[in-house]
Amino acid sequence: MKITITGSLGNISKPLTQELVQKGHQVTVISSSVEKQAEIEALGALAAIGSVEDAAFLTKAFTGADAVYCMIPRANYFDPNLDLDAFTRKIGNSYAEAISKSGVKRVVFLSSIGAHLAQNSGIIQRYNEIEAALNQIDVSITFMRPTSFFYNLLAYIPSIKSQGIIACNYGGDQIIPWVSPNDIAAAIAEEITTLPDGKKVRYVASEEVTGDETARVLGEAIGKPDLKWVLISDEETLNGLVNVAMQPKIAKGLVEMYAGLYNGVLGEDYYRNRPAAMGKVKLADYAKEFAAIYNQK
Repeated sequence: MKITITGSLGNISKPLTQELVQKGHQVTVISSSVEKQAEIEALGALAAIGSVEDAAFLTKAFTGADAVYCMIPRANYFDPNLDLDAFTRKIGNSYAEAISKSGVKRVVFLSSIGAHLAQNSGIIQRYNEIEAALNQIDVSITFMRPTSFFYNLLAYIPSIKSQGIIACNYGGDQIIPWVSPNDIAAAIAEEITTLPDGKKVRYVASEEVTGDETARVLGEAIGKPDLKWVLISDEETLNGLVNVAMQPKIAKGLVEMYAGLYNGVLGEDYYRNRPAAMGKVKLADYAKEFAAIYNQK
């Protein structure tokens, strides 16, 4: 198959590219960085250098492909001038236009847990809007909805080092469904190489673990067996994010998303439609990677 993927050589797109190339597919990787071209080609893929905000560029990149993988790039939450809603919406609209004009018949879109919500989901609310727009297009599409990424735990390294705790407004004795980018990539590879089958949602998770157990596993990996996950209020979480210079509006959206995870609203559809099988990467596996990064800081 001819497959075009976005996300450059990020945490999901790189292992996805590697798997698809190894299975004999012709892969084109879209990247905004010309510096990534050589690395992309070294993996056996073709490079298409341009911006996913450019619908004309995307249309050209998608034309002739049997399938495409679309994702919203990560934004800088500490940029005071970033309009996250506008950024996300513009890219979503670019994908919709390019998919419609290119004639591609198979699409996998990286959405998120909580995308079923039209409100009360914080910074991921735009994914509900994008899913709705893509659902209107005559194309076979899978909306991949991963859960909480393991690597988001890296954000707690400063508080672990300074206070000896992980503190947030979710977790504690409540379950957190964690996921590894490698497991997401494997699921995308399955979906993108299947025959067109209409519209569907697929959740991806690696392991369901409480916040307390998460802290225990990470603590053992970094030599802090007494590490605790401390549940704090929404206000305390917001103040903590703003105090490290995160844009206040985005910080508020993050807190709302975390609160939704804790009170069950964010994950209600996930628990109704759990993955048939969890991914291969477990928290204990990720803890080794976490410890290596922790010890470098």
